[in-house]
Amino acid sequence: MKKIYLLASAIPLLLLIALAIGATEVNHVWSSIFSFDFNSESLDDQIIWQIRAPRVIAAILIGAILGIAGSLSQAATNNPLADPALLGTTAGAAAGVVIGVATNLVSLGSFTAVIAAAIGAMAATLFTFWLARSALQLIIMGISVSAILTALVGIAISLIDRSDLRSITFWSLGSLALIASSDLFILIAVTALALLVALKLSPQLDLLSLGDSAVRHIGRDPQRIRLKAFLTLSVAVAASVSTVGTIAFFALAAPHIARFIVGPRHRNLLIASAVIGSIILLLADTAARSVAPPQDLPIGILIALCAAPLLILALKKGAMQWR
Repeated sequence: MKKIYLLASAIPLLLLIALAIGATEVNHVWSSIFSFDFNSESLDDQIIWQIRAPRVIAAILIGAILGIAGSLSQAATNNPLADPALLGTTAGAAAGVVIGVATNLVSLGSFTAVIAAAIGAMAATLFTFWLARSALQLIIMGISVSAILTALVGIAISLIDRSDLRSITFWSLGSLALIASSDLFILIAVTALALLVALKLSPQLDLLSLGDSAVRHIGRDPQRIRLKAFLTLSVAVAASVSTVGTIAFFALAAPHIARFIVGPRHRNLLIASAVIGSIILLLADTAARSVAPPQDLPIGILIALCAAPLLILALKKGAMQWR
């Protein structure tokens, strides 16, 4: 746990750095940060507390959510290359939001978007779960379901009104630019819920790593354990996708780094994955809004560029044999 505390202690420092860095220059950045004047009429204070602060806090929360979701997906499938995108969960959440926007039932940034994403994520995950008969089939079926849903998302985007097209396209690439203060309440609630449920499941997730036969031998149902994990990660992914869009491979990277630091026990692994996810997404978002000012690069693209090589490396080293 000392390693986890050490990692977590880096978050406040990175948060301050992220508040100080951005496309717009702030003349008195540190005095604005430590003034804690949320309703100030000063332009510097408004940039810090009304624009950057919600985005920075959201990056920490969403990073934690995706770290937990990635760890749950790898534990449920007993596969180090699993993440919500490969189980169809991410595509299901995106399909729920985009189809809702295309039919004028949902607007981006609203609570209805979260509901639509949750319905889509759960439907896709449960459908994949129903189709599969083994942990390996879960991945294969998940990739297939994800491909179908991604095609549906593309069709739905082409039908969206032009006034919404730019925002939905930018959202689909993964971006924290559309984050509002009101989104933080949902993200805080989902982060806390996902972590608490995942920690409660952690002893059962440790059992899954022994194989289905061993789990059945002690009187437990491995499919029931997986179902609980999938429902938890579906809610987590829905909250993330509905607010910032799809961020590919992120949930794959954070648990791998966490496992290297704290080992395979899921109680420590889940917490470490959340902390590392927060750190990675906070750094990535700071880079996304600072690399090419005044342009705001889609964070999904930056994460994919960094995390995809990790997938290649894992495959190269035969990570399918990982335990």
